[in-house]
Amino acid sequence: MNFTFNTVPDIIFRPGVSKEFGAHVKGRMERPILLTDKGLIDAGLVEPVLASLKAESLDVFLFDDVAADPPAPKVKEAIEAARSHEADGVIGVGGGSSMDTAKLVAVLMNSGQSLEDIYGTDQVTGARAPLVLAPTTAGTGSEVTPISVVTSEADEKIGIVDNHLYPDMALLDPELTLGLPRHVTAATGIDAMVHAIEAYTNIHRKNPVSDALAREALRQLSTNIVAACETPGDIKVREAMLLGAMLAGQAFANSPVGAVHGMAYPLGGIFHVPHGLSNSLMLEPVLRFNAPKAACQYAELADVVAPNYDNGTTGSDTARCDAFITRMVEIVEATGVERRLTQLGISHNDLPRMAEDAMKAQRVLQNNPREVTYDDALAMYTEVL
Repeated sequence: MNFTFNTVPDIIFRPGVSKEFGAHVKGRMERPILLTDKGLIDAGLVEPVLASLKAESLDVFLFDDVAADPPAPKVKEAIEAARSHEADGVIGVGGGSSMDTAKLVAVLMNSGQSLEDIYGTDQVTGARAPLVLAPTTAGTGSEVTPISVVTSEADEKIGIVDNHLYPDMALLDPELTLGLPRHVTAATGIDAMVHAIEAYTNIHRKNPVSDALAREALRQLSTNIVAACETPGDIKVREAMLLGAMLAGQAFANSPVGAVHGMAYPLGGIFHVPHGLSNSLMLEPVLRFNAPKAACQYAELADVVAPNYDNGTTGSDTARCDAFITRMVEIVEATGVERRLTQLGISHNDLPRMAEDAMKAQRVLQNNPREVTYDDALAMYTEVL
């Protein structure tokens, strides 16, 4: 058996650790740029981080204009801000968009490469600036992945995958997730569950380490996501969600995602549907589409999310696969997220373009247990119209 497993060298997971940010960053950088979004500033979540950095006499520049599904022009603006500040390090605090933007700033701010030069896999040359990431959602797992996704000038979701994008340190503070609204908690949590499921069914790079991480991630997430939605101030539940999202991130960083993500990308690129919600919409049709090829793996995951599906008796792979899909649908419905494309203003006239764009996501579609054609994509979009 041959496989390679990579992850972030330093991970600190502790409630309140964001208030110690400066102490953990000092020595790595003196003039950092901190990337985040205005919503987090308004919510007061970034202020303790800034205060901690300033307490350590770090000359921090705040860039708080990160946009969702980072548009290429906004990423380039952040890179120029880092250069103007003469930053010697990068900090990303926020959801996937802030962390993905921070990764790109870190690899490009001292580089002669353009953003477009690094689209794809293993295209980064040269050294990366010091990079520290802190998530404020329990979803993307971006704090432990070598992946960044941007929205190109042509409104296409483009993946950038390179080990240079792994940060030097990930600081995970469950307290930063306590203020998440229900719809964000639900969508990001479902996104994390999709990461675990798709890592477990990857046909190219599935390995024992990613499998173990994916199973534990799915256990933590599936048993806590509804409680996180309904009792948002429960720190123990928030800890479980943040841990699950991180473990799922480590899993899919090494055993990448598949068709749920491939089908979700056009929703974000064309209609700017939040990434987690896009994944939640496409989860059920893709699971049912994959079932003929992935029944064995889905049956194994049924033991994680639906251990009592058959009153403890042993069922066939098909029966356990069905139980897994049924349970996942129940969890998604219980969170209250939108379940139909029409709820988001998408009509049947939009589906052909979406299916065409989905076919461009071969970077992830190639990992799927079952080949997806244009007609397959169109049919799956139609299922959730």
